[in-house]
Amino acid sequence: MKTINKIAKEIGLDYSSIEIYGGDKAKIPLSNFPKSNLENNNSLVVITAITPTPAGEGKSTTAIGLTQGLAKIGKKPILTIRQPSLGPVFGNKGGGTGGGKSTIQPAVDINLHFTGDFHAIESAHNLLAASLDNLVYRKKIDGLEPQGITLRRVIDAQDRGLRNISMNIGGKFEKERQNTGFDISSASEIMAICALSNSYDDLRKRLENIIVGWTVDNMPVFAKSTGCIGSLMALLKDALKPNLVQTSEGQPAIVHMGPFGNIAHGCSSILADELASVCGDFVITEAGFGADLGFQKYMDIKVRQGGLYPKCAVIVVTIKGLKWHGGINPESLNLKNSEAIIKGSENLKNAIRIVKLYGLPAMVAINKFTSDSVDEIELIKELSKNYGADGCDVSDGYNLGGNGVKDLAESILNICSQNNTTPKLLYENNVPIVDKVEIMAKNIYKAKKVEWSNDAQNSIKTIEYNNFNYPICMAKTHLSVSSNPKLRGMPQDHTLPIKKIKILSGAQQIVTLAGNIITLPGLPDSPNANKIDLNSKGEIKGILST
Repeated sequence: MKTINKIAKEIGLDYSSIEIYGGDKAKIPLSNFPKSNLENNNSLVVITAITPTPAGEGKSTTAIGLTQGLAKIGKKPILTIRQPSLGPVFGNKGGGTGGGKSTIQPAVDINLHFTGDFHAIESAHNLLAASLDNLVYRKKIDGLEPQGITLRRVIDAQDRGLRNISMNIGGKFEKERQNTGFDISSASEIMAICALSNSYDDLRKRLENIIVGWTVDNMPVFAKSTGCIGSLMALLKDALKPNLVQTSEGQPAIVHMGPFGNIAHGCSSILADELASVCGDFVITEAGFGADLGFQKYMDIKVRQGGLYPKCAVIVVTIKGLKWHGGINPESLNLKNSEAIIKGSENLKNAIRIVKLYGLPAMVAINKFTSDSVDEIELIKELSKNYGADGCDVSDGYNLGGNGVKDLAESILNICSQNNTTPKLLYENNVPIVDKVEIMAKNIYKAKKVEWSNDAQNSIKTIEYNNFNYPICMAKTHLSVSSNPKLRGMPQDHTLPIKKIKILSGAQQIVTLAGNIITLPGLPDSPNANKIDLNSKGEIKGILST
C-alpha cells in the first residue's frame, strides 16, 4: 500500500494540509480543500443496484472495482463511499469495505472505530437529548412537557431491547415519565446533517433547526433552545472533515458519513464529493440499497440540497439476485435457470426505468460470481439492452481487481463523454407532502394506492401548518420495491401504507415510514459478532469477506 502522504500528494495536498491518523488514514480540513475548477469537467458516476437479495449484490465491491478499472485505463478516479456502521458489521451484513481484490484499506479500521466520526455523532446526539431532558425537568422551556419530547437517543448497536423504553427525566411524578426509545446511530438526524452540510456555518444552522419536541400548543421546539449547540459543534469539529484512505490498488478513496439507505437518505457526504470533484477527473460514489431507495434519495435529497449532478448511474446486478427475484430459493441459486432469470429481470427493468426517469444514462454491471455461466451472462446483456440500458458489462473486481472491470470502465468513459444533459428531479419543492408521496408511489414503487394512518394525517397537518416544505425520505424495507419484504421481483398494484411521519428540519427532509419499518435493528440468529476475534499476534479476524 502507498503511504497516506503519497495518496494526499496525488490529490494535490502536501503533508501539512492533512491530519494523519495512524499513518494509513487522514482527515482533510475543510480550509485545505484544493481550489480548482476541475469540477466543471468532472464526471460523477453513482452506483446503485437491483433490489437487495440474500445473495448480496456487491455495490461497494463494484464501486471500488470501477475506481480501480478507470485507473487501469489511464484516468484519475476518486472513490467516495459511506463509512460502515458497527451494527451491520457485528450483525448480519458484515463489513462494508468491498471484497476480494476490490477493497478499501485499512479495511479493519474502517469497519471499526476508524477516525471516530460515529462516536462523535452519537455523543453529540445524546448530549442534545440529555440537555433537552434537563431543561424540561427544570421547567425552562415553556409549554414543553416530557410527553412532547420527540428526540430519541441513538446507539451504534443492533439492540432490539432499546427500541421502546419508558424513562423518567428526573421528577417524582408519573407526568415526568416519557415513552421513548433508541434509534441506530446511522438514523440520527445529526448523521444526515453532517452528510449534507457544506461548511461549519451550514452545520451550525442545521443543528439549530433540529426539532426536538412539540409544545402543548403544538408548536415546534428547536435544538437552539437547549443552549448546547456550541458543544455539539465542538464534538463534530473533526467529524465534518472527510477521511482519506485508498483502494487495494492505491487509488484515493474518501470515506465519510454513513446514513442508512432504508431509513435515512443513504449517501456519503456532499463534502466528500466536492473534494473529489476538484482532485480527479472521475468521482465514483455509491447510493444505499436499490434504485427505488438509495438512488432515488441521492437525486431527490442529496442533489436537491447541493450534491453534484451525476453523469451516469451504474445498476449492479447478479445472476443469483435475478434468480432470487424470479422465485428461486437460496440453496438452488447456483443452478442454471434461464426462466428464473427472465422472470426476476423485471426488477432490473424497473431499476433501469427509475434511472431513466431522472434523465440519466443507465449502465448495467453484472457482478460476477464463479458459478455464473457464459449463457446466463449473455442473457442478462440481452435483457438489459431490451429494457433500455445504455450498456451492460461484466464486473469482476472481486477476483481480478481493476483488470476485471476495465470493460465497464471503458463503457462508463464513453457514456460520460457523450452525456451533456442535466438530470431531472422527481418533483418540485413546493409540491404538497401527500402529492410527493403519491408521485413516488406511482412512479417509483408502482403502487396502486397510498394508505395514510390517522397519525400520519395529523402529522401532515402540523408540518404543513408550520411551512416545512422538504423532500421525502421514504423509510421502507430494502428487500422489496413494495413495503412488504416478502414480495420479490417487481410487485405492482400494491398498497403503500404510511404509518408515521417525522420532520427532520435540520436535515431538511420529511421521513415517511412505510409498513413495519424499524429504526433500530436487532441481532440475527447467528450474528457476525460470533465470528470476529483477535489472535495472539494482535490481528483482528472475521470482519472481512475472503
